[in-house]
Order: sequence, then C-alpha cells, then structure tokens
Amino acid sequence: MNGLRHFLLALQFFTRIPVTGGLAGWVGFSPAMLRASAAHFPGVGWLVGAVGAGVFAAAQSGLPGWGGACVAALLSTVATVLMTGAFHEDGLADVADGLGGSADRVRSLEIMKDSRIGAFGAIALVLALALKVLLLATLAAQGMLAVALALVSAHVLSRLAPLFLIRWLPYVGDASGTSKAKPLADAIGTGALLVAVAWSIPAILLLMGVHGLGHGVAALGLCALAAVWMARLFRRRLHGFTGDGLGATQQVCEIAIYLALAWQP
Repeated sequence: MNGLRHFLLALQFFTRIPVTGGLAGWVGFSPAMLRASAAHFPGVGWLVGAVGAGVFAAAQSGLPGWGGACVAALLSTVATVLMTGAFHEDGLADVADGLGGSADRVRSLEIMKDSRIGAFGAIALVLALALKVLLLATLAAQGMLAVALALVSAHVLSRLAPLFLIRWLPYVGDASGTSKAKPLADAIGTGALLVAVAWSIPAILLLMGVHGLGHGVAALGLCALAAVWMARLFRRRLHGFTGDGLGATQQVCEIAIYLALAWQP
C-alpha cells in the first residue's frame, strides 16, 4: 500500500491528473514520501506515453499521408503537454535561459528562477517541440505500433535518466527550501533506483521487440549519452543540478530516443 501511495504522489506531482479529496488524504504527503515517490517516475511515463500513443492512433486513423502523420504527432504532443502541465518543458526553457543568458554560475541560477521566458528559452521550446513532432511523424512510416512503442518507451526511459543526476550531483537550487524539487535533492537510495529500473525494463523489452535490437540499443545508448552530457553540463556550469535541470534532462533524453528510433542508416 505504501508503494501505491508513492506512485499516486508521483502522479500528483508530475501530472495534472487529479489526486484530490479523500484519495489525496489517504495518499498523504511528506518530504520523505516525495523522495520515495521518485522510484515511480518512470511509472508515470507509462501513463503519459499511453495517452500520447492513443491520441496519435486516433488522429492518424482519419488523417492519411505525411500531413496526417504531422497533425497526429502534433496532437499527441499537445496531449502529453496538457497531461503534464508542461512541467518538463518549463524546466527546459528555464535552463536554456539561465545557461544562455550568463556565463556566471550565480547569475545563471538567478535567471532560472525567473518565471518570465527569454529568447533562449523560447528558442529551446520551439526547437524541442518541432523535433518531437517531426520525429514522431517520421516514425509513422514504420507503422502505428512502432510509434506507440516509441512514445511509451521514450516517456518511461526519459524519466529514469534524471534520477541518476539526483544520485550523482549535488543539489544547487533554492537554498531556502521552497523549491518543489528540494525534497528530491536530499537523497535517492539504491532501492528507489532499482524500483525505477524495474518500471523501465518492460519498456526496454517492448522497444527491442518492435524496433529491433539494433535500434533498441541505439535508443538506450543515445539516451544515456544525452543524460551524461546534461550531467557534465550542469556540473561544469552550475556545480550541481536544479529541478529545472531534471526537467530539461527528461526533454533531451526523450528527443534522443525518438531520433535513434527514427534514424535509418
């Protein structure tokens, strides 16, 4: 029952799915529970990816051709953004503004806390969303099952990657403790990582079963490389990670998986 509470708390934290009323009271909340819920972030990806795949399939069934695939990909992306409240996209924009707006570490962190979006953040969002739509539309040529598994696996595995940043890097966000990510920064245990990996293994197996071993390994490898690159970037520029950095890492890893799966050498 504790595992179910932690999963529902992760769902409440990372999506707009309502966990309210008596259910919210039963789930409860504490910083320790939020840390434990990190184990279930890939589980949230299963739901988000399934919604995206369902919308893509429904749209493409009545919209043939390349244009129809683009519209289906766009509607699928809209659905996942609405479901998560653009939580991770907001992190990507803040990171782009902070790192692009100043070479100074302290100033970069200050910019990232600013709720206003700047030129670097807007450009990053446009490019990221465009890449998602075009890569998903390209994947449509491989069949609906290929797109569905790409969406699900990308949303699951891209939510596993940020957990390793929490494990590897110190937290350098809001020292006042008001940041939403602060409870996650205190610690993430080996047990939580193993549970997160357990959520991810079925997605990996399905990915390789549908897209083939070569594309599956390429997707995992490019996702891992993207996560390592983001970790090195944050270590060099910020000396650690922030909540926005975790969201940005999810976005970059998601796109990396789509790219690997769509690539046809």
